[in-house]
Amino acid sequence: MSDRVAAVDCGTNSIRLLIADVLGDGRLADVHREMRIVRLGQGVDATGSLAPEAIERTRAALADYAAQMREAGVGRVRMVATSATRDAANRADFFAMARAELGTVVAGAEAEVITGDEEARLSFAGAIGELSEAAGPFVVVDLGGGSTELVFGDSSGVRAAFSADVGCVRITERCLAGNPPTAEQVAAARAFAAERLAEAFTHVPVDGAHTWVGVAGTMTTLAAVALDLPEYDSTRVHLTRLTMDQVHDVCDRLIAMDHDQRAALGPMHPGRVDVIGGGAVITEVLAEELARRAGISELVVSEHDILDGIALSIA
Repeated sequence: MSDRVAAVDCGTNSIRLLIADVLGDGRLADVHREMRIVRLGQGVDATGSLAPEAIERTRAALADYAAQMREAGVGRVRMVATSATRDAANRADFFAMARAELGTVVAGAEAEVITGDEEARLSFAGAIGELSEAAGPFVVVDLGGGSTELVFGDSSGVRAAFSADVGCVRITERCLAGNPPTAEQVAAARAFAAERLAEAFTHVPVDGAHTWVGVAGTMTTLAAVALDLPEYDSTRVHLTRLTMDQVHDVCDRLIAMDHDQRAALGPMHPGRVDVIGGGAVITEVLAEELARRAGISELVVSEHDILDGIALSIA
């Protein structure tokens, strides 16, 4: 016996859909996953508002998602919106749009802004579901477009969480204008990431963590490039383990590339070409801090993340 639910995660850079059946034991069985780059957070760090064209790109994607949900017979849906909408002066325009599209699936459904803390907890629940309890405690890192969530916990739940105000879109727009970025720009980006993440590490005591789990598009793309995949393959990427040397190698390569070199990589999504260098800078700072603070020697990359957590929350 199963129950069909849908989860939508609308972040600063992408909007993603999961349609899943909830099985009798509470686990999820995927029906469909999809991701589209809509760059909702375009310019929001500088202007404080969502660009009308960014809202329209997101509306078009959400309309397609709603059609898929209706066709799949989804009975419950939850959509969460994260960093870009938390910061926007005109966020009411975005939520009116989302309410209109989601209402075609389930009457009264609407998007909700979640706090950084809840975002972190949902990501943690989705990320560790397939990992052995013995691998804990875990530090889960959800590196998004506008923010980066650090969560520390184990199979019994979250012990500490913090949302740092730094993500791949935000750091790229603020620091990495060059093509490729100059050494001075990279140094400024590293300093910005280190400053924002230092606050996270004061709130999240990671010294007891045994396993670092990375989720979301930056992390999965880094894994795909490190594996030298000819095209993106989620089954190959899921639960990939990278040594710290491999993490630094792939990050250094991506940071040094220009736009065309990154675009030519087989597993690179076109929407990530411009911001993957910024994500790589943040990942390097995380790797250094986690090695120093917790002695962690590898990164486990998971395809399961906040989407799974959102679906489980309404299961």
